[in-house]
Formats: sequence, structure tokens, C-alpha cells
Amino acid sequence: MSSSTTAAAAGATSTLQPGGSAKPTMYRILLSISIVHLLNDSMQSVIPSIAGVLEESLKLSMSQIGWLLFAINFTSSVMQPVVGMYTDRRPSPFMLPMGMAFSLIGMLTLAFAPSYMTVMIAVIFVGLGSAAFHPEGSRVSSMAAGSRRGLAQSIFQVGGNVGQSLAPLFAKFIFIPLGQFGAVYFTAVAAAAIAVQMYVASWYRGVLASGGRTARKAVTRTIDPARKKQLQFAIIVLILLVFCRSWYNAMITGYYQFFLRDHYGVTLSDAQTYIFLFSIAGAVSTFFGGPLADRFGRKNVIWFSMIGSAPLAILLPYVSLTWAYVLLIVIGLILLSSFSVTVVYAQELFPGKVGTVSGLIVGLAFGLGGIGALAFGYLIELYGLKSVMIASSFLPILGILTFLLPSDRTIREWTKDV
Repeated sequence: MSSSTTAAAAGATSTLQPGGSAKPTMYRILLSISIVHLLNDSMQSVIPSIAGVLEESLKLSMSQIGWLLFAINFTSSVMQPVVGMYTDRRPSPFMLPMGMAFSLIGMLTLAFAPSYMTVMIAVIFVGLGSAAFHPEGSRVSSMAAGSRRGLAQSIFQVGGNVGQSLAPLFAKFIFIPLGQFGAVYFTAVAAAAIAVQMYVASWYRGVLASGGRTARKAVTRTIDPARKKQLQFAIIVLILLVFCRSWYNAMITGYYQFFLRDHYGVTLSDAQTYIFLFSIAGAVSTFFGGPLADRFGRKNVIWFSMIGSAPLAILLPYVSLTWAYVLLIVIGLILLSSFSVTVVYAQELFPGKVGTVSGLIVGLAFGLGGIGALAFGYLIELYGLKSVMIASSFLPILGILTFLLPSDRTIREWTKDV
């Protein structure tokens, strides 16, 4: 092990010691894993962004597009909790570069895919790569967080959200001019991500080798058995909130481009700008959501993100193109401010299960988004795009369920140090 790796491991170990010892935040590791998150999610988000390209080049129906969106989201979501449960028992630094290798294969296959089924295979590989990355990426974020868990999770998640926000620009400047072949450029993105992952994995191995696993167990928290049912109810409510947010997000990122084309006469290329504004606003709010939650409480931020975005979402289908720009930015800022917060909130509900819980909540967000995309595809064919767009705009109102969640202080009372 190099001296730099040893120093990194020692520094990380100090964040994990019991008692009152210093818990420094490892910003260079957080920045590295955030960059990889950006690269990973930019590749994953390419799939919904090029739906219009695939529709025209392969003559796909809306339901076929829905199946592709379902495949990318559901593949990653189903495997994330599985990977998380495995790595909770056996932390696996090698999982980080291995996931990127799957994504590289997927993007290379997509570039030369001659048929719908080949595209589906490519999409599944990208989904599997994302599933392998997210639980261990979230674990690295937690290990490097020190005492600033909200900020650390925001740094990690903002990379992913920025990557997602770039996907419409990739569609506009790469895929619409070049078609599917533009995916070949993302093999270089995957290769760069593998290189950064090797650095992070080296630090990760150093932490484990220096006793980080033992230290981590020494300061973990556990559930009060008398409160187990309340905590299970809370996670169910949280999942319902993630459901609402994910379905609305799937509608905007997957189908709003077609709404703009059919009802405003906007080209698919120009429509990507609207999707980009929504996504980049969400990336900005993801970063600030964590620190705001550290200050004002996680439940409060979750509540505001849902209820605050609801009236604007309802207005969106009826406004002019100019106001659509404004509303998409504001909705993205408010709605996605809770993206990282829900992950940390779930980790507080079930301490000691970082990989499993992160895989469940983040994976669930993608999985439910995939189910939503599939359902919306069929509903659009049955009832029309505008009707489904209007109906989906009411989803954030269900954020009123947030009042059923226990407060941050209550959760701390329901768990204890061991």
C-alpha cells in the first residue's frame, strides 16, 4: 500500500472512532465518488433522453419506449438492494470498477445495436452497472462523511443529478445529429470512471485493512425493539413519497419532450433544453438539500420538497412556453431538494444497513420511475398525452403523507448506540 493510501486510510479511520474523537470529512474522496456518480448517471440518463431518437430510427411505439425506460430503471433498482445486502456483510471495493465495466459494455453495444432487442440488451447492461455502483458508492460517502452526513450525501448525490441533467444536452448535441452511434463516445466516459474508481477502491481497501470495519461497528446505532413496527411504518411512508416523486420525475424526463413537440410545435432537439433546465435545477437543489436538512431537519425538507412543488406542477401543462421555462426550473429546485435527504433519513431509520437502505431508496427511486415510465407509455396510448400529463401533475400533492413520518428527534430516540 502506498503512503498516500495509508494516510487516507488513517484519516478515514479517525472518522469512525467511537467516543469523542475527531471525525474529519474526507472531501477528496467525496469529490472523487461524486465525479464517478456524475459519469455513471450521465450514461444511465442517456436512455430516456434519446427516446425521441430511438422512436424515429427504430420506429418505436410509446409502449416500446416505455419498456426501454422500464428496463434501465428496473434493472438497476432490483439489483441495488441485493448488492447492498451482500456488501453490508462483505464490503467490496472491487464492485466499484466492476460496475463501470458493465456500463462500458452497455454503451458500446448501444452504439452498434441494429434492432430493438439489441438496444434492450445494451440498456440492461447499463442498468446492471448502475446497480453495482450505487450501494458501494453510498457506503464510501458514509465512510468519508465524518460528522457531516447530510453534506456528504449531498456531495455524492449531486454528482448523479448533474449527470442526469447533462443527458438532454448529450441528446441535443450528440445523439440527435449522430443517432445511436453517438453512444460510442461514452465508452471513454466509462473508461475515465473506471480510472477514478480504482483510486477510490484503493482508499476503501486501506480503510478496511486498517480496521475501519471494526471501528464502524463500534459506533453504529441499532433499533429499539419496542419501536420496530413504528420504524417499519415510517419506511413504508417514505417509500410512498419516493414513489410520487419518481413517477413525476419519470413523466418530465421521459415524456415532456413529446408534450412540447405535440402541443407547442417544439422540435425534439429544442425540447431537450427544457428537460435540461428541470434536471440541472434539481442537481443544484440536491446539493443544498443536505446542508439544509442538517440545519432545519430532514422531515421538514422532505415536506417542503413535495408540498412546495405541487401547485407549480399542476400549473405546468397550461402555461405558455416562456412560463414553462420558469416553472420547470422552480419545480426542479423544490421537488428534488429531498433526493439526498430521503437517503440519509432512511439510513437513520435503519442504522447499520447503509448498503441495503441506500440500495433500497436510491434503487427504488429508479425502479419506481421505470414502472411509472412504462405505465405512462401505455396510458398515453389509451388516453392521450395531454390527459396523462395533467393527471401526473397531481402526484406531488400526495406529499401530504409526510406528516405521518416521525421527526428527526423521535428517530434518534428510537435508536441507540451499541
